[in-house]
Amino acid sequence: MIASYNLGFCQMDIFENYVINVMNEGITVIPEYNNVFVEIANKHFKHKAFVYITHRIHSYSVDPTIYIETAKIKNLVGFAVVSNTSLQKMQTKIEKTFFGKEFRQFDTMEEALEWKDEIIKKHSLSCK
Repeated sequence: MIASYNLGFCQMDIFENYVINVMNEGITVIPEYNNVFVEIANKHFKHKAFVYITHRIHSYSVDPTIYIETAKIKNLVGFAVVSNTSLQKMQTKIEKTFFGKEFRQFDTMEEALEWKDEIIKKHSLSCK
């Protein structure tokens, strides 16, 4: 792990080419939270492809239109949702339509990390 942030609304852990984020119970994700994420992404991944993994272990609300702004981060090449609940699987299908880049749901963190490796590799090959 490169860095870890407790931001009051989430716990965000930064790794070489990905972020794992766990939102706090009961919050509503608002545009200001996305602004904080953009700052952290610029600090740690300025010229490097990375994947965002959200581990949805708590219940919280997301306005899916927030993904329109998140997708504007040029070097963010994929977004993974880790949750095995049917509600989250349904929510992910809606959220995906707003993102416009690779966006997948996984039941386990291991699956998400394997996918992350594939996406990073695919992106690095396409840049050569």
